[in-house]
Amino acid sequence: MAQDSAKDIDPGDAEHREVGKGLLEDDMSPSSSMAHLYRGEIHRMTLWRERLDRTSNWAVIVMSGILTWGFSGRNRPHYILLLGIAALVAFLIMEGQRYRGYDLWRGRVRTLQKNVFAYGLDPSTGLENPTWRKTLSQDYRTPVIKISREEAIAHRLRRIYLLLFLIMLSAWAIRVTAFASTPWPASAAIGAVPGLLVIGILVALYLLAVFVAVRPRTWRAEDELHARDIGKHR
Repeated sequence: MAQDSAKDIDPGDAEHREVGKGLLEDDMSPSSSMAHLYRGEIHRMTLWRERLDRTSNWAVIVMSGILTWGFSGRNRPHYILLLGIAALVAFLIMEGQRYRGYDLWRGRVRTLQKNVFAYGLDPSTGLENPTWRKTLSQDYRTPVIKISREEAIAHRLRRIYLLLFLIMLSAWAIRVTAFASTPWPASAAIGAVPGLLVIGILVALYLLAVFVAVRPRTWRAEDELHARDIGKHR
């Protein structure tokens, strides 16, 4: 009879019960352990969010300083604004790398929110991911970056950097046209580098940035703000 009962047990259910074995021992409150885990992940996510914001703030500060100095006199060289664009590229690459780390922690937080707290508040909707415990356990055992550098950079371009690049490009265009002593496009020259070549490099750079930001892709980042039904549950 015992053998028949053992045969009736779904191997998947038995395996499911083994996931997290030891987490819910009698001397360890499940609510307390989950609360500590969730609070720790929130802390990590917040820390990486602050790192992202700090990089963006420095990008804006550097850009503002360069614009102020570049337009403080008619004799200021226009290529200082191009150095500002180069600085924005450096900040963008740095911020993209930090965004990949931020996505790792946010993904864990969203997994707990969707499969623990949302399910606890309303079990009738079912689980977001029935195998979430296995997935989260594997992520704790061997953490890996979930998104590519290109996707991370695309996120930051869409959020802030396309606007910053547009501001710097507009300022440079004004500087080499309205404030230049030589006609355009010769006014865009930098030393022995002709103006048309400088303009061509800028056009290629900006077209690449727009392509990376808007090209169709499967977004892998844990970003619920991409949903089209904003305000649906209010």
